[in-house]
Amino acid sequence: MDTDLHHPAPNVMTALERAYQASLVMATTRGVDRSRGVYAMAMALRDAFDDILEANTLDLEASREMAVPELILEWLKLTPERLQTTIGMLQRLGDLSDPIRRVMNSDHQLDHSQTYSQLMPLGVIALIYEAFPELGAIAAGLSIKTGNSLILRGGSEASQSNQVIANALQMALDEVGLPSGCLELLPSDQGASIHDLVTQDRYLNLVIPYGRPSLVQQVMQISTAPILKTAIGNCYLYWSAPGNLELARWVILDSHASEPDPVNAIEKVLISRTTKPSSLVMLWNSLKDKGFQLRGDAELVAEFPEQLLPTADAEWNQSYLDKVVAFKTVHSLEEAIAWMNQYSSGHANCLVTESYQESRQFALGVDSASVYINSSPRFSRNPKRGDSIFLGMSNQKGYRRGLIGLETLTTLKQIVQGNGQF
Repeated sequence: MDTDLHHPAPNVMTALERAYQASLVMATTRGVDRSRGVYAMAMALRDAFDDILEANTLDLEASREMAVPELILEWLKLTPERLQTTIGMLQRLGDLSDPIRRVMNSDHQLDHSQTYSQLMPLGVIALIYEAFPELGAIAAGLSIKTGNSLILRGGSEASQSNQVIANALQMALDEVGLPSGCLELLPSDQGASIHDLVTQDRYLNLVIPYGRPSLVQQVMQISTAPILKTAIGNCYLYWSAPGNLELARWVILDSHASEPDPVNAIEKVLISRTTKPSSLVMLWNSLKDKGFQLRGDAELVAEFPEQLLPTADAEWNQSYLDKVVAFKTVHSLEEAIAWMNQYSSGHANCLVTESYQESRQFALGVDSASVYINSSPRFSRNPKRGDSIFLGMSNQKGYRRGLIGLETLTTLKQIVQGNGQF
């Protein structure tokens, strides 16, 4: 019998209660104080730079001894460049305008009063993540900037990195006077189960699972708190017959270039039956030269047995999370859209075409959080242009969809201000 259902570990309840009490204070803090907290976290990471990398080395050594999958080791390995990028992202977050209490017009008005809405903090957010030590710091920056409390629950493979990072961030927040408890770390090796955490919807306002699909599914099945589902990989490209070969090649390669996690990597390519075989072979040879393994449906494998490995039926709706691309022929754009809607992960799908009519049909027809036409879907947490930092991508239609940024971690409060007449 599962006793966790009624008796969560004491450290989980302590962290939740502290985070909840802190969230009540955070909701009324000034934007300038929250920005100061984000700046302080950036400086704290810079000061702890060598300690973080040393802890990460220990995590990597322990994980290799435990035969942790290569994919997780790649996500876990915190290079100086990745850590420096994270520091830069926190500094940039500190500079961004405050989204909290931003006034928005209401869709309706009541007699003798004025109605308006304001963006407000959600309250307590939990991030449950595999590897990616820097992700805890990025999530902390987004959460503090938006006036939320954050509970981090990382994987055991990154336990030492996560602890050193959290300690540095917590000290920084204490020094600037933000409430104790606005950032909590639940060490995975101290009896803090995911189940214990995500079933406490009395305190939790949002759960964000980040990692392999198996982790996301696990959290979705047991959480009683609202979930912001994330997605990695299994994005589709339809390369239309009137589409440029070099553009299709670049889109595929560029989509795999975001590090450390190719969030929007194109892993499946649908091709028109009228595509020239010579163009296909040129594309495949180019991808193979870049180290990709290529797979195909039965029809393509029969025609090009030396170029492609066969694809199992189950693979079309699964992420490879590796340098693997599978190809399939379709009769039409309509068939491509229907296939994507059934099998893709639904967060970033692409089209390469020279037809404006096809681009409009694709944009309207694909059931996806984001659509890319003659453009790479490559994901960046820290885009060069615009005023945003992103944690990841969501493919759900519930709470929020698409890029996970500052506004994603807010909610709306409607306010009706009467004028005293009745």
